[in-house]
Amino acid sequence: MLHNLRLTWAVALAAQTLLAQSVSPPRIFPLSEVRAGQTGVGRTVFSGDRIEEFQVHILGILRNAGPKQSIILARLSGGPLAETGVLQGMSGSPVYIDGRLAGAVALSFPNSKVPIAGIRPIEDMLKVDESPASAPRAALPAHAADSEGLREIATPVSFSGFTQAALDHFAPQLATLGLTPCQGVSSGADLPSRMGNPSTLRPGGMISVELLSGDMSAGADGTVTAVDGNRIYAFGHPFLSGGDTDLPFARATVLALLPSITSSFKISAPQEWMGAITQDRGTAVSGLLGRTASLAPLNIKVIGEHGTHTYKMRMVSDRAFSPLLTQMAVFSAITATERAAGSVAYELRGEASFAPGVPPLKLDNAYAGDFAVAALAALGVAAPLNSALNSGYDALRLSRLDLEVRASETHRIMDIAQVVASKTQASPGDDVDILVTFSGYNGVETQRKLRYKIPIGATPGPLQFVVSDAATANAGDYLALATATPRDAARVVELLNGLRDNRKAYVRVLRAEASFTVRGETLPDPPPSYALILAKAQPVLGIAGAPSKLAEFPIDAGGDIVSGSQSVTVQVKP
Repeated sequence: MLHNLRLTWAVALAAQTLLAQSVSPPRIFPLSEVRAGQTGVGRTVFSGDRIEEFQVHILGILRNAGPKQSIILARLSGGPLAETGVLQGMSGSPVYIDGRLAGAVALSFPNSKVPIAGIRPIEDMLKVDESPASAPRAALPAHAADSEGLREIATPVSFSGFTQAALDHFAPQLATLGLTPCQGVSSGADLPSRMGNPSTLRPGGMISVELLSGDMSAGADGTVTAVDGNRIYAFGHPFLSGGDTDLPFARATVLALLPSITSSFKISAPQEWMGAITQDRGTAVSGLLGRTASLAPLNIKVIGEHGTHTYKMRMVSDRAFSPLLTQMAVFSAITATERAAGSVAYELRGEASFAPGVPPLKLDNAYAGDFAVAALAALGVAAPLNSALNSGYDALRLSRLDLEVRASETHRIMDIAQVVASKTQASPGDDVDILVTFSGYNGVETQRKLRYKIPIGATPGPLQFVVSDAATANAGDYLALATATPRDAARVVELLNGLRDNRKAYVRVLRAEASFTVRGETLPDPPPSYALILAKAQPVLGIAGAPSKLAEFPIDAGGDIVSGSQSVTVQVKP
């Protein structure tokens, strides 16, 4: 076994050595030598995996298009460009002048009738591997469909296995990231687990950054600008501006070109793994050939009245994109088989796993209604996951997510119709009965009673009894978590696992004196001098302030989903 292991290491080392020797560093045509009227050639894939040339006529240089940055303006011609204009998917296509690399096609004019492009100078692209402080930021704003100015070419994202309803629902969120969703233009199956031959990837070749693979897939398409040893540079603009990242990419082939009045794009499909994108900066992405990215298994099972459907995928473990991908996958899995309108209820059970030693995030809850319930359920999974991944702890890196959804076509909503207190005034030590009336389907009412003893020594003044659904009660906890980071990763998960269940109502007893949440810990009614300090520190340290909560009690609604909020006030007498 030791002999085999040594042999494997030797083969891997030899492969890396051959790769480094087979690709020489690109010769650079510096921006200082670029002049209007010069001509050059660009390289990209228009069909299959064959790299073709197109012509480039330099129109001039846009000086100071961004901080200490310039953009080369050029007219492109040749191949299908007269018909398609600058294509989405051409981002990163290398441009050569006198046989030397000048930059990459990276920007275009939306809705333009002629293929005029902005070329990112290669000097700026090569800086993405420097420290974040010295890496340049994007020169121009991201893609905007309604703008006539020079914009970064939108990145087409090929989705497969998703419902059209999912793509329509999340298109605005994808657009804000500069991503254009395209349905049904990739294979939707897992790529072979083995790594492909890195030497097959050349400047001008097509790659797909695979965000999700399996029964549902999503890959962002672009073009390789340069290969330097085992490192590649691509896109000529940011993908998600994620900085240090770990995103797998595959070699891709172009199936077809789709000319469009607004913005033409390439339809492509991934073929084999090539490596991982390690830097996503303002002027380019760069990655390492042969490197394996960390992927988190994502498994979703939907059990409905018309059968069981299971979806198995592998997803990037990324703080920015994993919650959105999860939300899209859950929404698509539900809408693929369950009805979109009419009474429906979903019970979710699952967990997200992180680094060893960190407890799993529980994803147990229920949702019901007549409209957009699938969106609520998907958000109910994504919101706590997003809070965990973006809490700032490396230990909260997603390693696995398993979810089961049980669907039923029933009306399971109970509205909080009324809250009444047995007394309007009370003294410390008195019992106060709180009567909660729920209104259900066909006007059927249910009542629950809670008895609360006014604490001995309670401060005179109003006590507010707020009876609300889980979403209303959880809002304050989400705000506190967002503005005041808990002390460690385990505490983040503990707080998220303590969020309330939609199948209950919650009675919170509040008084006017302020309480503060510091690093996830609640400090109710601190001494006046301390409260003054905390109040002043709120905007600087992100300390959340709110009325003091004396107590909280759950009220079971018989398994139905509770909706609404009502309150009543009781005056505490001296």
